[in-house]
Amino acid sequence: MRAGPMTRLAAALLMLVAPTTILHAADTPAAGATPGPAPALVPATTTVAAVPTPPVTRNGQEVYRRFVEGLSEPDCNDAATERWRAQFGHVPRQLASGGNDVLPLFSYVVEEIRAQHLPTEYALIPFVESGYRPAARSPSGPAGLWQFIAVTARNHEIPIRPGYDGRLSPADSTRAAVRYLKSLHGMLAGDWRLAVMAYNAGEYRVFNALKRAGQEARDATPDSLPVPQITQTYVRKLHALSCLIKEAGTRETWMAAMDREVPALTAIPVPDGIRDLDTLADRHVTDAARLKRLNPAHADGRLARIGQPVSLLVPQSAAAPPVFMAEAPPDIDMPAADAAPDTASQAQRVHTVAAGESPWSIAKRYGLSTQQLLGRNALTARSVLRPGMLLQIDAR
Repeated sequence: MRAGPMTRLAAALLMLVAPTTILHAADTPAAGATPGPAPALVPATTTVAAVPTPPVTRNGQEVYRRFVEGLSEPDCNDAATERWRAQFGHVPRQLASGGNDVLPLFSYVVEEIRAQHLPTEYALIPFVESGYRPAARSPSGPAGLWQFIAVTARNHEIPIRPGYDGRLSPADSTRAAVRYLKSLHGMLAGDWRLAVMAYNAGEYRVFNALKRAGQEARDATPDSLPVPQITQTYVRKLHALSCLIKEAGTRETWMAAMDREVPALTAIPVPDGIRDLDTLADRHVTDAARLKRLNPAHADGRLARIGQPVSLLVPQSAAAPPVFMAEAPPDIDMPAADAAPDTASQAQRVHTVAAGESPWSIAKRYGLSTQQLLGRNALTARSVLRPGMLLQIDAR
């Protein structure tokens, strides 16, 4: 039936008053995921919050809290810790000390583990394996933070090439370790003890032990499984470590030492056009010595190019690529203002550069040309724009 004038008017009014809705792509279930309740529809007029900027630093007390909150088995007893106190009693002291990279690395691994909704007991594995030393090598062959052997590393897509051993990259090896632990965690009914046994001894050995004991993963008693004693001990070490760190958190002096900011670390692809870590540090105004300690896979600080993607672990403050003034779009003539502002009666404006901003976008925001912005800040087209820089907006 053809709509008449009144019908079309009613439809138009309905369109005006009915809220238009949109479904965000992020609300779409992942492939293979169990369908949940229908996602809430967001009115089109609703302003979607911007993605928060990652923190540049993390407080040690917050790192401790994030670790404890993520534990699968937070209960402790003296029997769990006393045997291992002598072997691992130094770990809380390492975390509280400001003279090493242990706390930033531990924080990085805790966040990677929690991002996958896994127990933070897994973040203790590098303490047992390597003492949280990215460059650690064992005479028997394992290497890196997680002490992968070469064949296991290759099986988990850690690149090993002449001039580059990805096991020594905390970024590459942690990505692989977390992916492997997530797989084991799922296969073994979410039991962190079984998953750790499988990480230590191999999943097939744990599955065979379950079969021999007549148990299933969902209701297994890991302590009773017929696995090597070293594998049982491995689980006890991790639990004791978690208890020692929790115990340290009850001491005011230790918590006071943890009340300090440390760099938040993040993994980035090796940047194009940069050959060594010294150049990268200079571009991003960060500590070259720390970059080298965090990335021993890049021998002598030279960035390896192996024909496939590799990563660097860097402070979050160095993760955003610097913007070169010469990369800004060409100036567009700005219309002249009707009247010059009375700058004598107002404070000089200063802009703090945010990640991703260019001189062109900043100049446009304030009604300037790029050349005006550069001139007022004694910059040239060869200068580098970095997050956190302060730019003078008004002419002095």
